[in-house]
Amino acid sequence: MDAAGARHSIREYAGAVRSVISRGLSWLAAVLIGAVYGIAATIAHSYTLGRFPVGLVLGGIACAALLIALRALTGDRWAALAAGLGMLTLILVISQRGPGGSIVVPDTPLGNIWMYVAAGIVVLVVMWPDLSRLQHASPRPVTAPGERDSRAS
Repeated sequence: MDAAGARHSIREYAGAVRSVISRGLSWLAAVLIGAVYGIAATIAHSYTLGRFPVGLVLGGIACAALLIALRALTGDRWAALAAGLGMLTLILVISQRGPGGSIVVPDTPLGNIWMYVAAGIVVLVVMWPDLSRLQHASPRPVTAPGERDSRAS
């Protein structure tokens, strides 16, 4: 290998390392942002107007919007998964009895619904198929054997 080839492979290696570091830092940022959204939505989930769970609905919309935006803007389901794991981890952590005996998510139907809604949103957004890779398939007219398709060039 000559000197130019060695420089070229070192540049490729350095670029790959930068890419891995960049991706890892973006996943770490996604975990932290997901955790913040998870805490905020968990604290707000119990707010109701009459019998309507406004906090649960708005928290679910906010968490879903964050995950969908991460998935759409990064094109990476792993970033959405990282944010979702941060979200669910903090929801579970603050759902435990605190040192002072306080519980943010009590064992009520609304609290249980919130836990399942949050987990369902994460699973749905992460597992949603990547539709951007599908090509527009236009239906071709059926031609008899030996006939030539008029659209073929």
